[in-house]
Order: sequence, then structure tokens, then C-alpha cells
Amino acid sequence: MSKIKDLPLEERPREKLLEYGADKLSDAELLAIILGTGVKGKSALDLADEILNKFGGFKGMSGRDFEDFKKIDGLSDAKLASISAMLEISSRIVRQVLKDYHII
Repeated sequence: MSKIKDLPLEERPREKLLEYGADKLSDAELLAIILGTGVKGKSALDLADEILNKFGGFKGMSGRDFEDFKKIDGLSDAKLASISAMLEISSRIVRQVLKDYHII
């Protein structure tokens, strides 16, 4: 449960993304960036790991309502809004790609 600011610069999710690109980050690192900050006793990376493990990854997060996420200690309304926005953007991208390929 170390703080992200205690990690070496090259291991911090935001800095790692800027240096190497988003495709080089783990799912937890990407979600930690969306979350922005952790909570007392949990870094953003710890919280991201917990969320991904609870739901089985990003796919498992999709379609969940706020009540499912509120069961995770430390998810504020602001963090829930960020997660919800990320999931909706992802859904819109998928729908657009499917439309572009005339699948839907």
C-alpha cells in the first residue's frame, strides 16, 4: 500500500504513460490514472487493482450500476463519475466501430 508518489518516477502510471505510451500500461495503471488519487490506506493503483479484481477486468465493469461500485470502500462520487464516463466513452467507441463496419 505504498503511495504512488513514493514510487520511482519511471514506475508512476501517469509518467509511464507520457514516456512510453498508454499501450505500455497495465489495466490497473490505466484505471489509476482515471481515478486520479487514492484514499487513506490505498493508493490509486491499489484501488484500481481492487476494482478490476472485483469485477474481473474492464469488461466486467461494463454495465454495472453505481450501487455495485459503491460497495468498494473509497470510491467517491467523483471517482464513480470518472469511471462511468470512461465506460461510456468506451461503449461509444465500440458502437461507432461496429456501425462503421456495418455490424450494427
